[in-house]
Amino acid sequence: MVSGNAGEPGEGASTDSPSPVLSDEKNPTYTGNKKKKFSKIERLKQLQEEEEKRLKEEEEARVKSEKEELARLEIEQIEKEKWQQLEAKDLGRKNEELEELYLLENCFSEAEKIRREQRLHSQWMHYIQCDGCPDPSVAQEINTFISLWKEEKNETFEEVIAKSKLVLYLIDRLKLILLETPSRDLQEKSIVQYQGSIVELRELLHLKFNIATELLLRQASTLADLDTGNMEKVIRDENITLYIWANLKKNPRHRNIKCNEMQIGFEIPRILASSDIALRLLHTRYDHVTPLRPVPIILNDHTPLESPSVQDEVSVEQSAISKELQEENKQPENESNLVQEEETKSEEQDDDTFGVHASFVEEEPESTKQDLEMKILNETVPTAQLLLLENAPERLRAFEDEEVDICQFSTLGGVYHLDILELPPQCKPMKGWMIMEILQDGLQKFVYPPATTEDLETENVFPPIEVMLEVHENVIFFENPLVARWDAEGKHWKTDGISNVVYKSEERIITFSLDTLGPVTLIQDAHINMPYQSWELRPLDENKVLLTVTTVFAEIQIQIKEGLCMLASLNVGDKKPLSILEGKWMTPIYFIITLQEAGLNIFPTEYSHFYVATNCKVPLVEMKAYRQMAVLSSAFAFGWSKWNMQCGSEKVIFKVSECLTKEQECIQDPTWTLLMFSDNRAQRLKIDEDSEAFSEALKEETEFHSTLYHMIKDFASQEAMAKTKGPDNQFIDSVCHMLLCIRIFSYS
Repeated sequence: MVSGNAGEPGEGASTDSPSPVLSDEKNPTYTGNKKKKFSKIERLKQLQEEEEKRLKEEEEARVKSEKEELARLEIEQIEKEKWQQLEAKDLGRKNEELEELYLLENCFSEAEKIRREQRLHSQWMHYIQCDGCPDPSVAQEINTFISLWKEEKNETFEEVIAKSKLVLYLIDRLKLILLETPSRDLQEKSIVQYQGSIVELRELLHLKFNIATELLLRQASTLADLDTGNMEKVIRDENITLYIWANLKKNPRHRNIKCNEMQIGFEIPRILASSDIALRLLHTRYDHVTPLRPVPIILNDHTPLESPSVQDEVSVEQSAISKELQEENKQPENESNLVQEEETKSEEQDDDTFGVHASFVEEEPESTKQDLEMKILNETVPTAQLLLLENAPERLRAFEDEEVDICQFSTLGGVYHLDILELPPQCKPMKGWMIMEILQDGLQKFVYPPATTEDLETENVFPPIEVMLEVHENVIFFENPLVARWDAEGKHWKTDGISNVVYKSEERIITFSLDTLGPVTLIQDAHINMPYQSWELRPLDENKVLLTVTTVFAEIQIQIKEGLCMLASLNVGDKKPLSILEGKWMTPIYFIITLQEAGLNIFPTEYSHFYVATNCKVPLVEMKAYRQMAVLSSAFAFGWSKWNMQCGSEKVIFKVSECLTKEQECIQDPTWTLLMFSDNRAQRLKIDEDSEAFSEALKEETEFHSTLYHMIKDFASQEAMAKTKGPDNQFIDSVCHMLLCIRIFSYS
């Protein structure tokens, strides 16, 4: 019963009092199920809110995108309409701008006309001087000179050197004629004649040196040194250096031969030290060994503009005079003096009347002739300028192994003619006479090593000959020079057969070993200063500008004025500058040749793009830019821009700044404007040199023009534009020619 009473309150407690199982802590299973149901509802609600939010954001993004697109289209439409307005405005003034530019660029034709007149005047002055110097352009005169010199015998070396100055002058004159005469005025017959005369003069000059060497070696015994018993002779000139050593004693231990006056020497093998030989070093500052390059010939429909030569004019005048004399002599002799006087008076009156009428009649043909000449010049001058920018479609030819590519390398410092000569019979005194045996074949070379060496170990018996040479002081080598030898059979330079080359730049001495002696030269990569790092063209005076070209190795400053150029400054770092070239005014073509011969080549050829990583521009665009820059060069400075590499081949980009300062004053940091120029459009760019990315966007509040001249005119002062119309025609032409030859847009 106790158990029953005890159980009743338990049952009552379970119904009347709160059950402990409803507690969260004592019944976790029930509580967890309730939470789980609650989280699903919340999750659904949350997902619904997120979906609504996403849809709302997408709608807002769509609306925003549509607004942006509408705004963009509206801006594009505005820009398009603005661009169309600019194009319409440019098109409306295009003809006027081109006509004005055409008149300004007449200066190039006028300059060419002046050069033609100067060439004719030079021919005439040479003709009337009658100084005995032949005109190299006249075949009869140069052939007569060559024939007469061939007949002269027994000339000493000093006499040949004296005559060589005239020969070198004639060769240089012929080279300049080929380079200065426009291609359209050069006939193929004239080119063949001039180059043939150059080759003939070269060969004759070297032949004369050989004959003079033979005469000198015949007297070797009388000129022998008292200490060594051998003969040593040095003859020097500004163009030629001769060192000759005759082995009279034939001492096999005397193998080290060194000149006392110069840094020249030989280390010869024992077999040569005991032979009747002579060693000759003939160093010519010029290169008469490398074959002449072909001159391009332009076939044209126009008659050559060059006026008849002075010889032709004189012959015409002489023939006219002779005809007049013959007509006068045909008058009847039986006429009386009175009748003759009356006829003479009437003829004089008729002649005077005819002369008056003829003067009026001839005025029109003369003016017509001048107009025709200027018209042809306006066509031919740009064609000749464009030819300077043309790139060859393929390499000159295929070069053999070890052969020097003459398009890639250039010879510097002249040619060293190294020869082993057979010692000729010596003159002998006999009873007050000098007995001399003259060999019919003349001066003979000693063959080393001999052609047949089958039974001998060539490497031991005929080792290479060690040579030490002095490098010409007026030549700059930016890297150690290469040594090349002349292959007489192949008619080209080669680098084989040469070993142990050592160059001492401070002492300007180079030593090497040769398998056999012959003409050698030092070569350097002709494009070592390309591409350029930067450039700048700045006016100094009304008819003078300064062109600065900066390369990896040098900074070259060139002054340009009316028809002349000058090396103003040369900074080559720790190397010795060429002070001999600085401060000397020369014609542009002669200036270019001089710098190339000194190792300062910044003048690309039609083959240079095969050897240099270039930024080649369309030649027509490049030419138009150079011509207009030259027209503006007296009042504006131009400079290099890094964006020129990224604008493509049909556009050029550069900096420009107005510059009206005097020669003594110089703006260190001018305000530059960035311009882009194509074939028919010039515009200011929105970007500058410090911008992060390239863009062709037009600068705000600016327009574009059909010419560079009128584009600059938009923001230039009236004083600056007035200054551009004052310079001399030859000055503008010289600036343009130098820009065309350096090609700052394609090789920077």
